[in-house]
Amino acid sequence: MSKAKFLSMQTTNRIVIAGGSGFLGLSLAQYLTELDYEVVLLSRNEPRRQGAWRFVRWDARSVGEWCRELEGATAIVNLAGRTVDCIKTPDHCDEILRSRVEATEVLGKAVRNIQTPPPVWVQMSTAHRYGDPPECVCDEDAAFGYGLAPFVAQEWEAAYSRAVLPEMRQVILRTSFVVGRNGGALSRLSKLVRWGLGGTVGSGQQGMSWIHELDMNRLFFRAITDDSMQGAYLATAPEPVSNAEFMRALRKALKRPIGLPAASWMVRIGAPLLMKTDPELALYGRYCVSRRLREEEFEFSFPDLESALRDIYA
Repeated sequence: MSKAKFLSMQTTNRIVIAGGSGFLGLSLAQYLTELDYEVVLLSRNEPRRQGAWRFVRWDARSVGEWCRELEGATAIVNLAGRTVDCIKTPDHCDEILRSRVEATEVLGKAVRNIQTPPPVWVQMSTAHRYGDPPECVCDEDAAFGYGLAPFVAQEWEAAYSRAVLPEMRQVILRTSFVVGRNGGALSRLSKLVRWGLGGTVGSGQQGMSWIHELDMNRLFFRAITDDSMQGAYLATAPEPVSNAEFMRALRKALKRPIGLPAASWMVRIGAPLLMKTDPELALYGRYCVSRRLREEEFEFSFPDLESALRDIYA
């Protein structure tokens, strides 16, 4: 099929979000329905809150009735994957990888089994792809990192490259730490601050690249609607900060001037026991900026952390 013929096919205003029942998916669904799009959430589990979207169950592994939702849709946005906010047992590591690769592969099978595939596929990835360099600032062209998270990111993007139709416009958003009101890791950090435990974590020098959920949604929307967007982008605000700076700003936003610090050894013991999560998520990080968004003059609503947190906790 020629690209011109592919793009000329009639589409609806339906956007299908795969893996859409989590924090990011529901935030994006709310944003898009307010713009009068029809939104379909593909998920194993019903969303934890109701909205103007439709929920369609899938197992993220096999082709089924859910494929009909892709017929004539405006776009696919693929967010599907097991949360990384967990203890990294061998089984969990396997699930983190397989859930992303298998969901992407089955979407690829689905678009080959319908008459009118969506003209654009927006694929989520992660800034963890760049590993945890202690000092250098990473952009889209930075070297890949070493370890589980970079490996998962590379396999996820490789699965996407195999699955997507050549005729589709292809956009990858390598997402940083999304800060928002209704979930995500920020809610955990906020609890620690309110309990008086929101001080520096570990050395405090590890990078924290972040983006406000509104800017994340605006990026998703731009990727869906702007034909000039193609390829991989870092989805991150232009001003990354250190962990010490992030926690200081969070304490200020929550009006908690004092927070007890957590030494590395305390995090390694407490994170799996008390928070049921991986201590490396707190102890390591990266400084990322998007060269491509800067060159394309994307204007962030919240370019600095203080204004972002002020908006969330106002």
